[in-house]
Amino acid sequence: MVATDEQQQQAAVPSDDAALFTIEQVATRTGLTKRTLRYYEEVGLLPPTGRTEGNYRRYAEQDIQRLERIKELRDLLGFSLGDIRNLLQTEDERGQIRMAYRQETDTGGKIAQLERSDELTRTQLQMIEQKLQGLKQMRTILVERLARHEHLKAELLNAQRTQSEQQ
Repeated sequence: MVATDEQQQQAAVPSDDAALFTIEQVATRTGLTKRTLRYYEEVGLLPPTGRTEGNYRRYAEQDIQRLERIKELRDLLGFSLGDIRNLLQTEDERGQIRMAYRQETDTGGKIAQLERSDELTRTQLQMIEQKLQGLKQMRTILVERLARHEHLKAELLNAQRTQSEQQ
């Protein structure tokens, strides 16, 4: 169950009593540039934000939390923007399923929603497993390189000692 563009835009417009932030405030708070914020919206990482009558972007707290999540996935875990978009879309869909599950009264419907949520979770897990496998391979290469360097240094020190003894 994927939200339509209209539903996403409505969800992005917070209620009047919610705190709203300017693009400058969000950039300062998140450490991202205004250009990056606009780009994330353009490529679908951030749902379209609410706008003022003057067409200025307005961000809600949930937008800032999503941006922090994007930064975590990008910087800490090294995911590409495409991977991040897929992960976030999956998380969004699971959130929709969670809301529908709470409203569902039919047991069969609840089971179907849980199965879809499990499928989405497996997709995310597969992405993480691929990332881990790549990191493990990289780690193995680096550990082997260090071992080779230690061996070469030992040989060089032995050769140096032998030369010193011969002189």
